[in-house]
Amino acid sequence: MSGPAPAAGPAPIAEGELAGLLSSAAPAIQWYPGHIAKAEKALSDNLAKVDLVIEVRDARIPLATGHPRLQRWIRGKQHLLVLNRRDMLPAAAREAWDAWFRAAGQPVWWCDAKAGTGVKQLQQAAIRAGDALNARRKGRGMKPRPVRALMLGFPNVGKSALINRLVRQKVVDSARRAGVTRSLRWVRLGQDLDLLDAPGVLPPRLDDQLAALRLALCDDIGQAAYDGEAVAMAFVRLLAELEVVPAAGVSSGLLERRYGLPVPPLEGAMPDDHGWLEAAAGRHTSGDLARMAQRLLDDFRRGMLGPLALELP
Repeated sequence: MSGPAPAAGPAPIAEGELAGLLSSAAPAIQWYPGHIAKAEKALSDNLAKVDLVIEVRDARIPLATGHPRLQRWIRGKQHLLVLNRRDMLPAAAREAWDAWFRAAGQPVWWCDAKAGTGVKQLQQAAIRAGDALNARRKGRGMKPRPVRALMLGFPNVGKSALINRLVRQKVVDSARRAGVTRSLRWVRLGQDLDLLDAPGVLPPRLDDQLAALRLALCDDIGQAAYDGEAVAMAFVRLLAELEVVPAAGVSSGLLERRYGLPVPPLEGAMPDDHGWLEAAAGRHTSGDLARMAQRLLDDFRRGMLGPLALELP
């Protein structure tokens, strides 16, 4: 699903307002490693064997983690949309996205693969899809068989962690970094479901640099794709923009409470992201900007800044 028509929800943040988040001096964010290109070819070869596509997205950025080729991959197949890391999203943002997708006729399964929240409901939905498949097979005089489901999504959105939760044991490698799964693998889930775990898929080129920034912030692309300091400074500016959107969960003075330093304004009330990062580095990392940038990003990714929505309908 490339994105349904929006329904009523919080006021959107205009793309033009955020277009200047990344410094013009920063390199473009791009990442398409060889193992992903190879895996996408293998994925295309296996699609004919699949009955159901379980698409996993990052709940903090549901649109940025939607693949533009998805409609081509799910053509003629049943589709379940999972928004993982629900624990890292404010309740108001979750309600807004739920209404937005529901208005577009797309049910959503909210999960937290780390804690197991929502996994049972997802498993039941997949089994119901299998029951419907086998009812059609029986009507054609064919024997029932387990439903074959593909777990699909961007890197590091939690696909492998979900599979391990579904199977109730560690059967595939899982870690909070992009690029852990590098090849396709079938996993049997009881008598009803066979799951195909695939490496994360990405568009060959990230033309939307605002979406690419969100992917970098959420660690949904490899660190080789971006300049950490530039992304951290863009994050400081993004937080300032999101303060005026209540559903985003960004409270006033968030960074000051965490790091003991207010974000100074520049002309036009824009935050001095570079000045703040320098001051924070001076206080916390002996003046090392790169280490401070990584600390800020890690704190967000680990939920130390609280539940935050970087994207809203």
